[in-house]
Amino acid sequence: MSSHQKVNLAGLLIALGIIYGDIGTSPLYVLNAITSGKVITEELIVGALSCIIWTLTLQTTIKYVILTLQADNRGEGGVFSLYALVRRRRKWLVIPAMIGGAALLADGMITPPISVTSAIEGLKQVPAFSDISQVTIVYIVLGILSLLFFIQQFGTAFIGRSFGPVMTLWFIMLALLGVFHIADDLSVFKAINPYYAIHLLATYPNGFYILGGVFLCTTGAEALYSDLGHCGKWNIRYSWIFVKTCLILNYLGQGAWLLENYSGQKITAGLLETGFNPFYGVMPHWFLYFGIAIATAAAIIASQALISGSFTLISEAMRLNLWPKFKINYPTEARGQLFIPAINTMLFLGCIGIVLYFKKASNMEAAYGLAITLCMIATSILFANFLVLRRTRPVLIYLYLAVYLSIELSFLWANMEKFTHGGYVTLIMGGLLFFVMYDWFRARRIKNRYVEFVKLDQYVPKIQELSNDKSVPKYATHLVYLTSADIVKEIEHKIMYSILFKKPKRADIYWFVHVDTLDDPYTSEYSVTHIIPNDIIRVDFRLGFRVQPRIDLLFRKVVEDLVANREVNVTSRYESLGRNNIAGDFQFIVMEKYLSQDNELSFMEKLVMRFHFFLKRISLSEEKSFGLDPGKVVIEKFPLIVSPVEIKVSRVHHE
Repeated sequence: MSSHQKVNLAGLLIALGIIYGDIGTSPLYVLNAITSGKVITEELIVGALSCIIWTLTLQTTIKYVILTLQADNRGEGGVFSLYALVRRRRKWLVIPAMIGGAALLADGMITPPISVTSAIEGLKQVPAFSDISQVTIVYIVLGILSLLFFIQQFGTAFIGRSFGPVMTLWFIMLALLGVFHIADDLSVFKAINPYYAIHLLATYPNGFYILGGVFLCTTGAEALYSDLGHCGKWNIRYSWIFVKTCLILNYLGQGAWLLENYSGQKITAGLLETGFNPFYGVMPHWFLYFGIAIATAAAIIASQALISGSFTLISEAMRLNLWPKFKINYPTEARGQLFIPAINTMLFLGCIGIVLYFKKASNMEAAYGLAITLCMIATSILFANFLVLRRTRPVLIYLYLAVYLSIELSFLWANMEKFTHGGYVTLIMGGLLFFVMYDWFRARRIKNRYVEFVKLDQYVPKIQELSNDKSVPKYATHLVYLTSADIVKEIEHKIMYSILFKKPKRADIYWFVHVDTLDDPYTSEYSVTHIIPNDIIRVDFRLGFRVQPRIDLLFRKVVEDLVANREVNVTSRYESLGRNNIAGDFQFIVMEKYLSQDNELSFMEKLVMRFHFFLKRISLSEEKSFGLDPGKVVIEKFPLIVSPVEIKVSRVHHE
């Protein structure tokens, strides 16, 4: 068991600070969403509480904490880590992986606005701020979110140290506030019986659609699995016992308070305008300032965890060739901490847009949850395939799929009621993100039709002859090509064309570098094949999907090792430089494709390729994405012809 997997106080504190931000702030808005527009009755409250308790049990505890955390990819979790474990089983599994990734990113755009807005709206409960306008609240929320996204570039090590203690205080506060009010109406304890959940859904008018509000209590379960790598599954499992207890106590307390104070009353839009929220209702007046401050801190922590998770998610997608290459910064030396400026900007604009569009937390509830249900369905499909690879008995796999697809499809159907009330916003965002992933993946498949591999053996004598031909000006001492050929004895035809035909490139040593992205996260190793010793050398890097491919640095280290082992002589072969033991120059050739006009593509393929090349223009260039020094790189453009145009022309003979 690795150190970060061991159960200890530090690990439990980290789990509380990082893992539970999203699910931990759900008491801010869940019962508000369920009761809005309804008359408070014992049937409604006890049934809703029963739905919440059993959703947290079936969905969060059993599916994620007990089952899904078993899909541990060398200590890492999340939809793409799970996909990396199962992708070789079925090619179509990339679709649920992309849906899950897109839905998580869309969720990352709405969780910060709804959490922070719900916390700040608590000011309406304070007599001194009772007449505060919604516009002022929007300005405060925009200010907090702007500051939060601004500090991402500096790293979050300092904030991270305070996450654990603050969230521990938050959960203790939730439990105490709940316990303080449970005695208001002890009938809430009947909610432990699942009968009341089933009865509510079956008999209450439009009762099934209450699941749309209930689902908000478990939206953070997917983020819980994504953060597996930060503290290990056993720290998550043990800390979840404490977290779940605190959440349920708070929900029970809110329910009892509602029955005591609002039984028989309808929760109208006018009441909501005054800042009505059972979460703040259970707080004594003297405690409100402190409660709002802690709630705001917890909301910021929940937002921070999702933002950091989004950076990790996109970096994995880039390495798995499911997202365009973007610049990645590493603000601190902490493992796994990274910052992607383009994604930070995208999330910031998305969050600001959500706040300005919906304005109130109660409006955001209508948009929240719809996208994340798709992510949970995707995880269920991927995890079922993981169970197949683990040789689990088929009857158990089918039972798992039957139970969880039934639950999640029910949540999806119930959430569809939210579509016209704002759910379309997150579906549009998720759909656009999915299209970017699908386009990048599909375009790569189309381009692969063009890639032609040839046997390297038949070109070796020609390369050696060129290398010794002093009538050809020397292009570089060391010429380095990046190759996608998985087989050592093969090479792309375009590389041979570049060396021998386009403009003969004479060099002393030719290097072919191949990068293989592995299914585990952090492997970093290489192997060397001397095709012709000291003349033609191939280097294969095997990098985990979370390892940044800094090929320039990695290649330099390989060359140093080979020189130290006397496997290669990098001294310049120019006589004057060789006498002084000066190393030869290294030149990288990056072959950049452009879409040729000489293609006959279907309408869909043409759309995919045009959007792909648009994405390439706004994303990171090939040399930067591989971490190459621009001073050592030559960009060589060549046409991409995936479907050649057939031209028929007949010659006319003049007599």
